[in-house]
Amino acid sequence: MLELVNIFIKGMFVENMIFAYFLGMCSYLAVSKTVKTAMGLGLAVTFVLGITVPVNYLLENYVLKEGALAWLGSDFKDMDLSFLSFIMFIAVIAWLVQLVEMLVEKFSPALYGALGIFLPLIAVNCSILGGALFMQERQYASIAQATSFGVGSGIGWLLAIVSIAAIREKIRYSHVPAPLRGLGITFIVTSLMGMAFMSFMGIKL
Repeated sequence: MLELVNIFIKGMFVENMIFAYFLGMCSYLAVSKTVKTAMGLGLAVTFVLGITVPVNYLLENYVLKEGALAWLGSDFKDMDLSFLSFIMFIAVIAWLVQLVEMLVEKFSPALYGALGIFLPLIAVNCSILGGALFMQERQYASIAQATSFGVGSGIGWLLAIVSIAAIREKIRYSHVPAPLRGLGITFIVTSLMGMAFMSFMGIKL
């Protein structure tokens, strides 16, 4: 249990997708103008990461890895389908994003309109594919660990985009020099937040 908590906290703070790896920056910058839309997209990304990472873990360990198909019989024990990892991971992500898009459109049309093109673009959000590839690289021992990493990474991304959205809402009422208004000051604040998140690297987990 402690191991799962460690993986969760590392995914959320120490290895934050935005501030440690700069993954998903396009959506982070474009949809962080208001807290409401940032929260909606952040929850969608968390949902997608929390499901695609464990699903891709099962796919990796029971279908794609060398010897993963041994459960089908001795004829399949030497089969290696790892060259299909990228395609299969992206297919799972695209399927789930399509489901999320349909649910948001049905139950929250206002949020669907506010997110616009960036909701279907979760499918090509590099933080989602990054989560699957980090899971593959780190070789987690169980699906529980993979799920903990996926949910932690998603909540970390949510925390990042909601934080910058709240700051951007407040900055509108501040005196920002004209050349820095908009993305300029957003990049500066993001860099400062990234340095602040680096302090979590000192946590001994």
